[in-house]
Amino acid sequence: MIPLSWYLILAAALMGIGLYGVITRKNLVGALIGLELMLNSVNINLLAFWRYLHYAQPEMDGLVFVALAFVVAAAETAVGLALIISAYRSRKTVDVNEMNLLKG
Repeated sequence: MIPLSWYLILAAALMGIGLYGVITRKNLVGALIGLELMLNSVNINLLAFWRYLHYAQPEMDGLVFVALAFVVAAAETAVGLALIISAYRSRKTVDVNEMNLLKG
């Protein structure tokens, strides 16, 4: 059986990589991918703690919660990509520094 600490280390690494991607990327699509990595690290934590807390009596509540989190992440990706496409059509760029929609 894999120890809980390994899952937590993996999730922390994914969270760090995702945060680095969100902060350093100038491309909106790259920042969205970093955000997805951070959401997946949260799902790994949820599944790891569910597995180690309900090992003797498996219940489906943890799996349902993670499935719901995947659905929300997919909807967030769809909305994010739609916003990126809309911003690209109006500004002709996906550079984060040039996305000042409040400026004229």
